[in-house]
Amino acid sequence: MPVSKSHPAEAPLDCPLCPRLVAFREATAVDHPDWHNAPVESFGNADARLLVIGLAPGLRGANRTGRPFTGDWAGDLLYATMGKFGFTRGTYQSHAGDGLELVDAMITNAVRCVPPENKPVGAEANACRPFLTSRIAALPRLEAVLCLGKISHDNTLRALGHRIKDATFGHGAQAELDGPNGKLRLFDSYHCSRYNTNTGRLTEAMFDAVFADIRTFLDR
Repeated sequence: MPVSKSHPAEAPLDCPLCPRLVAFREATAVDHPDWHNAPVESFGNADARLLVIGLAPGLRGANRTGRPFTGDWAGDLLYATMGKFGFTRGTYQSHAGDGLELVDAMITNAVRCVPPENKPVGAEANACRPFLTSRIAALPRLEAVLCLGKISHDNTLRALGHRIKDATFGHGAQAELDGPNGKLRLFDSYHCSRYNTNTGRLTEAMFDAVFADIRTFLDR
């Protein structure tokens, strides 16, 4: 298992805060000892102006590879779309050693450990929120935050010290909020999961439109 990180924005790799998640990742490690099976560290640049916030690591994605949105369908779509709009350098190959770099961006999750059935409970999101709060505060140039899904949206508002009613979630919605280092523009998208794309809830064109808005905002 990798060495624990000490940055306050990253959960230690032996994080004990959520018993259900600890039990699940330990059980998964028995079946798949070569997987990451630990809290997943944020990926990207410390001077990022864009922070993408997902819900939690996927079982066979980030929990396996150790990098957010890497190794599953959601990552295939996310990294391809980020590349279209100039937020990546290199070629995404679905594993953490592919050499891919983010440009002016960082990716993290509201909950850092894989949850059973991809569904963290409220107490787990609450326990993990200090890491998200610290991650946002540790990005001094941050201007734009993209929330993938309503749970990410709600947790991000709480991490910023806002109330849920301060910004209503909706695909393509935007809101200006106070952040720890100045004003932030919050962007919303439906989550880029296989379920959402297979059912047509999210199309590639819809996802592109959100990133086009972000690119326009950052290039203003």
